[in-house]
Amino acid sequence: MAQIATIGFFDGVHKGHQFLFEHLRSLAKKEGLSSLCITFSQHPRTVLQSDYLPQLLSATDDRIHILQQEADEVLVLDFEQIASLTAHEFMVFIHEQYQVDALLMGYDHHFGCDNLRTPREYKKIADQIGITLYTLNEYQEGEWHVSSTEIRRELENGNIVMANDLLGRPYTLAGKVVHGNGIGHKIGFPTANIAPAEVHQVIPANGVYSGEVLLADGTQHKAIINIGTNPTVGNSERTIEVHIPKLKTDLYGSLLTIIFSRRIRDEHKFDSLEELQEQIKLDIRTLLS
Repeated sequence: MAQIATIGFFDGVHKGHQFLFEHLRSLAKKEGLSSLCITFSQHPRTVLQSDYLPQLLSATDDRIHILQQEADEVLVLDFEQIASLTAHEFMVFIHEQYQVDALLMGYDHHFGCDNLRTPREYKKIADQIGITLYTLNEYQEGEWHVSSTEIRRELENGNIVMANDLLGRPYTLAGKVVHGNGIGHKIGFPTANIAPAEVHQVIPANGVYSGEVLLADGTQHKAIINIGTNPTVGNSERTIEVHIPKLKTDLYGSLLTIIFSRRIRDEHKFDSLEELQEQIKLDIRTLLS
């Protein structure tokens, strides 16, 4: 079946991306086409710049899972294999191999090693090949320019509520439960220490957050999330810990997903473990209120 496609890495699949996919589905219905999302298994800049370290908003599996809800089909390409194609060569490739008869481009999207700049340049090539080209204006929410860069900035500043609003859903971070220093158990608030599954994913600013944890068994629980160096006990390494009130299950070695709701407070060095215990009790009250 002939398809209409859109192309991008779509990190986070945020509201700007969702706006693009709404138009993709609308055009597909109007033109009697199947909708196709073309994305990549790695961030394009990691191929184009050998020293580039991405700061991702979503792990690859999560990103692709979300994209599968946005289009009839998701095509995941190895960017390294197509990086040397010109815009003309790439359009011929998707037209002949994947029956792409129409293409929807976001307002700031570019592709091809020949670095074309204007929609007119892309349209001229598309017309030659037999592809109908559509372009879309930028999505804005009030005064906000919704972009992956802006969402990263909000996360790095601890502004979870704003980041979630720009994403269009809560920010999540998946990882494996690993052994920590055991201080949580000693003071009566056991924590699960998380090693992120995606090492390049953005970790929000240090502080204490309220949220939920999705366990491997599919159950979801309210949780306190602490990100930082635990200054009260003299740690220097930055860690991610979650405390799930009343949960007795041993989570070591299991995979879980942290779902961030809001930031409760800054990380703070207390004069004693007793003061820390009292603060955690207040944090839990805030979580459960």
